[in-house]
Amino acid sequence: MEVLDQLTLNFVEESLGLLNFCLGLVMFGVALELTIADFRRLLLYPRSVLVGLASQLLLLPAITYLLVLVLNPTTSVALGMLLVAACPGGHLSNMFTVMAKGNGALSVSLTALATLVAVVTVPINFTFWSGLYLQSQSEVSAISLSVVQMVSTLLWVVGLPLLAGMLVNQYLPRFTQKARRPMRIVSLIIFAAFIVAAFSANFDLFLQYIHLLLLIVLAHNTIAYALGYGISTLFRLKLPDRKAIAIETGIQNSGLALVIIFNFFDGLGGMAFLAGWWGIWDIISGLLLVWIFAKVGEQNPLAKYS
Repeated sequence: MEVLDQLTLNFVEESLGLLNFCLGLVMFGVALELTIADFRRLLLYPRSVLVGLASQLLLLPAITYLLVLVLNPTTSVALGMLLVAACPGGHLSNMFTVMAKGNGALSVSLTALATLVAVVTVPINFTFWSGLYLQSQSEVSAISLSVVQMVSTLLWVVGLPLLAGMLVNQYLPRFTQKARRPMRIVSLIIFAAFIVAAFSANFDLFLQYIHLLLLIVLAHNTIAYALGYGISTLFRLKLPDRKAIAIETGIQNSGLALVIIFNFFDGLGGMAFLAGWWGIWDIISGLLLVWIFAKVGEQNPLAKYS
């Protein structure tokens, strides 16, 4: 598995710039569905919001660090796990929360807030935990990573597109209503096409190691869901809120992780493969969790009163 540490999935500079633009387009499409009301709604669920943010932004990176020490994967895979954990929730979390009969408004609000602060929290979380991890690996040299440079990049590919999309939604509602669905579909297709192109040259190697990555992502993702549900249960939140926080903690923005990997780590193989598989597994595990929540609800008639 150490071969993944030597493998790189390189983009030429022009393609890398286009990849950043594509993610910005995705973020713009996401922001077209956000309104000021989504942030005002945070005041309605102060305890749930704080628990949700703590689960995703503080506890998940810390638990991931401990998981890395226990599993002891190859270095690039470990860094990929820490980076994915540092990223905000993915846009699919809102859809899965509604399907699971969770608190959809809370989910949207948490996604919006976590994505906005990601410009700062992702670099801080990743550099802190990865630095701690690399210090424990005496045979691995430290990675030189500028927090300021990463913040600058995230401002361009996340912050500004989100701000622009929200402004368009606020002041051009008719245009937004027409553009929202096509923008979401087109941007995701373009972004997915770039990711497929990046992986296609190394597809055989990906298949060779997918069984190892599958088990790691399965464990990591399951712990993330359990963490979100467990911490919200500990604080005695209502069942719809527990579902929302569990899904928000478990569904991560692996697309953002991949952009960071290609911008700052030259497409390092283990990181890229893990983040890529995480994006695929998000869909599978999300649908599975929705089914589990539905079955539990059917078998427990008191669940709706929880």
